[in-house]
Amino acid sequence: MKNSEYISQTELFKQVHDISLTLDFMDALYKKWRRRCLSRISVYLMCLLAPILCLLCLINSELPEVSLSNSVMGSPRNLTFTKTVEGVGLGELGDMMVAMLPDDLAFTIFVPSEEAFGRLLKLRSHDSLSKDRLNETYAVVSRVMGFSAVPQHIPSKVIPLHKEMTFESVSGFRLYAWKDLDGTLVVNGIRSEVVDIRKAEIIVHKMDGVLMDAEFEQSFPPDYED
Repeated sequence: MKNSEYISQTELFKQVHDISLTLDFMDALYKKWRRRCLSRISVYLMCLLAPILCLLCLINSELPEVSLSNSVMGSPRNLTFTKTVEGVGLGELGDMMVAMLPDDLAFTIFVPSEEAFGRLLKLRSHDSLSKDRLNETYAVVSRVMGFSAVPQHIPSKVIPLHKEMTFESVSGFRLYAWKDLDGTLVVNGIRSEVVDIRKAEIIVHKMDGVLMDAEFEQSFPPDYED
């Protein structure tokens, strides 16, 4: 009987020992798994936080100011102008063209006079802005705006006398500007009527003609009679 009890106790101790070893093994596996997970989480966190920290450093650092290469001169606010769009009067078609540009950005636009609109484009305010022709007129004026607007400030005083300066309009059309002997601004052979008109950040030059490429010009026959 005692031997039987002794065997039972021995087996019990053995089972307890086995269970203890199993628990120790499982605990070791758990600790190893936890270290590996923490290591991976740390890597993930570093990958996530590194670009954020770099971005914060860039924001907080004192970066050098970037000079705006799209300005021949500074903002019109820093220039002296005696004329405004309202004071000079570009006509309804000219006002329509200028209104197509954002007046808080640096632009220079060479706007045809009312007479040039009628002579070369067959557009006149009294009939071209009627309800049945408004869409057609807007399309023509917007196309001319693409040829005539330059995304930078070009006051007339920076254009040299008989020395050509080249600019590119928003549509990619090349503009060649110079001053005649009498000081008149000339662009692609078209003489100006009034220069340095201001509308917020936009410089407007009123021209006695229309800036446009040859293909678009062919759409308007030159034998138009007033």
